[in-house]
Amino acid sequence: MTDTAGAAGAGVRRPAVPRAAWNRLAVYTAVAALLQADGTIVAVALPSVGSAFDVSAGTAAWLMTTYFAVYAVGLFPGGRLVDRFGPGAVALAGLAVFCAGTLTGALAGSFGVLVGSRVLQGAGAGLASPAALAGAVSGFPAERRGTALGIWGAASGLSNLVGPLLGGMLTEVWGWRANWWALLPLGLAPAVCVLRWARSPAEGAHRRRPAPVPGERPPMGAVRGASAVAALTFAVMIGSFYLVEQYLQHAAGYGVLRAALAPMVVALCIGAAGPVAGRLTDRYGERVPAAAGFLACAAACAAYAVPGTAPHGLWLLPGGVLLGAGLGLLFPSTSRAALNSVPRRLHGRASSQLSFGRLAGAACGTALAGLAFHDGVTTGHLRLALAGGAVLAGAGAALAARWFRHTPAGGGKD
Repeated sequence: MTDTAGAAGAGVRRPAVPRAAWNRLAVYTAVAALLQADGTIVAVALPSVGSAFDVSAGTAAWLMTTYFAVYAVGLFPGGRLVDRFGPGAVALAGLAVFCAGTLTGALAGSFGVLVGSRVLQGAGAGLASPAALAGAVSGFPAERRGTALGIWGAASGLSNLVGPLLGGMLTEVWGWRANWWALLPLGLAPAVCVLRWARSPAEGAHRRRPAPVPGERPPMGAVRGASAVAALTFAVMIGSFYLVEQYLQHAAGYGVLRAALAPMVVALCIGAAGPVAGRLTDRYGERVPAAAGFLACAAACAAYAVPGTAPHGLWLLPGGVLLGAGLGLLFPSTSRAALNSVPRRLHGRASSQLSFGRLAGAACGTALAGLAFHDGVTTGHLRLALAGGAVLAGAGAALAARWFRHTPAGGGKD
């Protein structure tokens, strides 16, 4: 994989980052957090939706399946549009479509209309997601992108875990429609911020950049490798969350809100580790943070696979800290490895591939976790599944060590 390590030593002066770049980072990070939270917020409301429209749990699940399927399909055209028109314009278009779907869902009078609203939301997310990642680093030199991506990744990881808590509170207090109504201002606010602070004057240059030479093949090999690492990251993260949430509710006797509170330790550790990991990645390269992150996740999963430990109560605390720290190390290193391996004109396509990898990994992680509980939610099945998660994370560490190089040097491609 292409060397994308950051500045070498303590004596090297890091390039300055203008204030406008920090503003864009904040705005696009909010867009990414919204898209990450949407799936988990709605997931909590599915039983209430099923009761309201008298549909089975399997039918209600189409609200998630439809959203993620359309989301995934929209990523690749979304990435190409970002490369052509810039992240600001595409993010605004995506948020507009997303908000239209959100309003449709909040007012839906039938289950079919509600599914249609998820189609619109997924289409909007497919446009906005690559714009959010490309836009977040658009003002940062290659040597400082790890710092930006550490903040971006921490917020995205936090939103994955805060979503179930917010969705549970909204559903219990105001009913399932409250989730769609809440998503409307959460989508409009970053759109206003994009208009105000994130439309870079340089975005017009996207239209004037010379087209690639005919027959030229974009250097996307490193991006594909980083996307595979991202897929493993999300398979471990989402799969382990699903396992623990199901176990706490069905076997340990936790209520919905109490079970949703349990992963907050992981969320806080992701938030704390992400920015630190970003700076480490800028200084030493991606290999060490990524491999260390996977090894920490493997240790956390393996700890609960050992007979004699109780996977609930205070026993969750040390493993949650370790898992959160590991995930926080993984997010910035993986994204930086992809973005710094291609020219800036291809950041939209690189971002779309990374997002697709994350979605595919999340889907696989959930499917594997569901198979583990096919014959019932028991402690034995949980331990076996977490042992598999430890093996998967160990494989991720090996791949990161092989694909991510560790030669401190300035740069990346612009």
